[in-house]
Amino acid sequence: MSDLDERIAGVAWNADGLAPAIVQQWDTREVLMLAWMDEESLRRTLTSGRVTYWSRSRQEYWRKGDTSGNIQMLHSAQLDCDGDTILLQVDQTGAACHTGTRTCFDGRDLPAGDGARA
Repeated sequence: MSDLDERIAGVAWNADGLAPAIVQQWDTREVLMLAWMDEESLRRTLTSGRVTYWSRSRQEYWRKGDTSGNIQMLHSAQLDCDGDTILLQVDQTGAACHTGTRTCFDGRDLPAGDGARA
């Protein structure tokens, strides 16, 4: 088994064979989006340098930017302490969100209680 295979085998995939991927701009640390990956999409991402996801709604792979031109080039990838969440640090070209905004976390703030820090 190759080193890459061992690392991919270390991911704690959910019952559907997926893991959430948090996507962050590598230099600014801006959180861009969340998507889903399976073993094959992670393998494609790690070997090609272009980020590929698994679309739960379309049931197919999608390489970010193939239709929009808003590509994500992989800078680094990490697993969290439980091995069930992937952090992708990328160099994002253009909008990351399918709505056309830079980030999917744009303008939908939830009200925080009195204990929230400003």
